[in-house]
Order: sequence, then structure tokens, then C-alpha cells
Amino acid sequence: MNTKQHSVFIVDDDADDRESIRDAFLANKHHYDYVFMKNGDQLLKHLATEDDGGVFKIILLDLNMPGRHGKDVLKEIKANRELQPIPVIVLTTSSSEKDREASYELGANCFVTKPASYKELINVTDSIARLWLTERTAS
Repeated sequence: MNTKQHSVFIVDDDADDRESIRDAFLANKHHYDYVFMKNGDQLLKHLATEDDGGVFKIILLDLNMPGRHGKDVLKEIKANRELQPIPVIVLTTSSSEKDREASYELGANCFVTKPASYKELINVTDSIARLWLTERTAS
């Protein structure tokens, strides 16, 4: 059994959304280290100062936050050679095709519009865990 650690950064200005996203992962027994960040500046500061010891990270990034917009944060992450390999999933209320296209152009690994129901959120987070975290554990 592999005991590789995983950190899931949930970057969203809405505290209820952060908790709902984490709870949706946990509803499917996806137990990882969930790290809440209320904005992109907090995330970038943490990533710049963190000594993670090789922990695999994934970032769930909201676009519409006060301060630095999620697209600016995404651009900065993907421009940094050390941070670039971290998968970034844009998880936002936006369903705009323009936001989707811009996110992919800036290097997002995935773009997901936040579902309308908690049941759908459970399904979305289960898919994220299976695609980005479970497979990483098996390797």
C-alpha cells in the first residue's frame, strides 16, 4: 500500500464553498490533506514559502475572488518553473465560454463549473479525486 501524501488546496473566497468542496470529497472517502485558502495571494505566498518534502499537490481555484483574480493566479503559477507541474483545476461559478477558453490558454488542467446541487458536487469531486489523486497513489 502506498502512503504517498497528497495536498488539495481549495482556493475560494467563500468559506461555505470551501467547506462544501472538502465535505464532498470526504463523502466519497477521499481523505487527503485539505488546505483552505481564501484568495490567490494567500495561495501564492504559501507556495513560495512552503517546504513540502515532495508532497503531491493539486489546486482547486475559483476565478472570481477579491484582490487578485483567479486567472492572474493561474498565469503566475504556470509561469513559475517550480509551480508549473502542479495540476490546477478551475472550479468556479462561471459557465462563460470566454472564462473556459482563457483558463485553458493560461494552463489550467481542467475547468469545471460549480454544480448547482451538493449531490452533483459529490460526483464532481469524486471524479477529480479519481482522475488526479487516486491514480497518483497507485503509481
